[in-house]
Amino acid sequence: MRALFVGGTVDNSELDFDGGQPPLHYPPDTGSGAQRYRLHHVGLREGAPVYAVYAAPELADTEVERVAEERGYARRFQAQPQLNV
Repeated sequence: MRALFVGGTVDNSELDFDGGQPPLHYPPDTGSGAQRYRLHHVGLREGAPVYAVYAAPELADTEVERVAEERGYARRFQAQPQLNV
């Protein structure tokens, strides 16, 4: 699975994740209790997650959705985005 970042210091960065489900925050444990990125949505292909979009906490959902659409994440991974609820 590919983690994609919107906003913050690592905007437009990517990294690979092992495992079936992405963590709700990245990094999962900062030691300080403050999470730098929150899981915004997951891209699913045939029911399996293929990418996860993480957003800086100060970004509005509409801005994250706009950037993800502009960058073409769903098209790139041939997946359907599902909001993290």
